[in-house]
Amino acid sequence: MPDGTDLVSPKQAARAIGVSESSLKRWCDQGLLRIARTAGGHRKLPIAEVLRFARQHNHPLACPEILGLPAVSPQSESSLSRAVPLLTEALLSGDELLSRQILIDLYQARHRLSVILDDVMAAAFREIGDRWECHQAEIYQERRGCEIAQRMLFDLRRLQTPPSSPWTAIGATASGDQYTIPMTMAELVLRENGWQATSLGVSIPMSSLIHAVQTNRPALFWLSVSYVSDPVDFLGEFAQFSQACSDTGSALVVGGRALTQDLRQKMTYSTFCDTMQQLERFIATLQHSGKRRAAAGKKSPSTDKTA
Repeated sequence: MPDGTDLVSPKQAARAIGVSESSLKRWCDQGLLRIARTAGGHRKLPIAEVLRFARQHNHPLACPEILGLPAVSPQSESSLSRAVPLLTEALLSGDELLSRQILIDLYQARHRLSVILDDVMAAAFREIGDRWECHQAEIYQERRGCEIAQRMLFDLRRLQTPPSSPWTAIGATASGDQYTIPMTMAELVLRENGWQATSLGVSIPMSSLIHAVQTNRPALFWLSVSYVSDPVDFLGEFAQFSQACSDTGSALVVGGRALTQDLRQKMTYSTFCDTMQQLERFIATLQHSGKRRAAAGKKSPSTDKTA
């Protein structure tokens, strides 16, 4: 899978989205596509930018393999509901190519990433979990599916155009929590909404997370909690971490299956999110509130008095 900074020629980009090279160059000249220049002055296009343009302007990928994506498959699906059983079977069987194809098709069909992650990927894993409980799937199949899903999420991240807004966010899981998928999902949704979001990693001590907040002072910190070994220790450490976020003015977003109602009642945070769509709604409110405060600051009359 290509990196978002990997480059292709105008000819390759045109073939990939099924248009003429002259049309593509014209769009570049109009500023619709961001280009890079080689040392020799030749035009090149970031792959992430080609995909952004194709998605935004509803251009089906004619030759996705040019961009390092799976070739169009007869099993391609752009319907969210029909994609769930297809992805479930692909993950259970270890078919990584088809799994990637399903997600890329949905993404290029202009579905919100938060919706794809909630209504397709999370739904597929719920089905896999139900089958495991009914002895219709093996543990190795679920674990293999998780590995495939993590690689697919990393692929999607590399396809995103790097955000350039001033909104910053960092996230992690606490000590003992090795679950990467929910944390990565949150990072992708934040980035799609223009945030400069960075995952710090998994199983990080709260003391180190406090240092990260104090050093980076992000607008938002997201903490994914899929595992808690000792609730009493967790609550004590979390209280210190929550205070650090409050001191730096960082919104604290928490989520994860380990956060029971009893635990949540003893915690202080900005919001709890069960889904990526809830996270998306919260950050939209946060951004709107920030812009409103900024606008009010610009309009406020000066308190300076002249003689």
